[in-house]
Amino acid sequence: MKNPDAKGDLAVRRAARLSVAPMMDWTDRNCRLFHRMMSRNTLLYTEMITAPAVIHGDRARLLDYDAREHPLALQLGGSIPDELRQATRIAEDWGYDEINLNVGCPSDRVQSGAFGAVLMKSPDLVAECVSAMQAETQVEVTVKCRIGVDDQTAAEILPDFLAKMQQAGVRRVTIHARKAWLQGLSPRENREIPPLDYPLVHAMKGQFPDMHLSVNGGIADLDAARDHLSVMDGVMIGRAAYHEPWKILGAADRLWDQAPPFEHPLDVAAAMRPLIVDHMAKGGRLHQFTRHMLGLFHGMPGARGWKRTISEGASKGGIEVYDAAVQQVADPVFPA
Repeated sequence: MKNPDAKGDLAVRRAARLSVAPMMDWTDRNCRLFHRMMSRNTLLYTEMITAPAVIHGDRARLLDYDAREHPLALQLGGSIPDELRQATRIAEDWGYDEINLNVGCPSDRVQSGAFGAVLMKSPDLVAECVSAMQAETQVEVTVKCRIGVDDQTAAEILPDFLAKMQQAGVRRVTIHARKAWLQGLSPRENREIPPLDYPLVHAMKGQFPDMHLSVNGGIADLDAARDHLSVMDGVMIGRAAYHEPWKILGAADRLWDQAPPFEHPLDVAAAMRPLIVDHMAKGGRLHQFTRHMLGLFHGMPGARGWKRTISEGASKGGIEVYDAAVQQVADPVFPA
């Protein structure tokens, strides 16, 4: 096993003070470039990729990313140690800063593969999986989990789960502060209905002081993040960072006592324009970027016009649609 205190791991651990959650169909490479534009420090995650997909699928399509996305973590899904070993060995060549095992997703397609949140019922198997992954990579292997599933007593099973992860050599875990109900609730309902138990997650930091523990779930602004950081090592934000990116990421670097890269979301829009032009010049489509940017001006005058113009025109239009959308918020002068 590699040295868990290696320089690279310490840098990623520092970045994990704030991270954007892996979100299926959302946190693709275009989304991550947009998010990185607003924060130099925040740790970004890929969408979950299953181990069999990495082994048998189009690896370049699944694993390629832009070097500007660092620090960047790959999230894998799986429950067969040898498959996760193979997927980790393959992913090692891509140079991710962390490889994370999903033990928290409650979706039907994840359950049908017997991985994700259902693995909270099998901590010994999870320990075997992460040990297999650690043997194949020079970067830190981490886990993202729930506080429990179904009728489990979270206050009993969560510390047992973390103890087994620690024994397996895992030094960093992100805990979604809700149970997952595997039957009867949709994935969306599982993000909203089971009650949050922040006190339990905070208590885990007291029980496992040598582990780097982040809290996830229901955190909607940086003030709440700061409150959690008075106890926890890190905070992971999902939907709020996606739907209101400027509110979260526009000021995120202040958590590291650094000035944000931009003073206004219009500056972000201007900085994104050449990336989008380059993307389209290579055969990409406008909406592949702009679908992630709809909330950039959330709460500002002109935000509705921005969203409407993008939503109605981006699937077929060119950069002129983007420029027209920006002009709904202001009237910047873009270079020809």
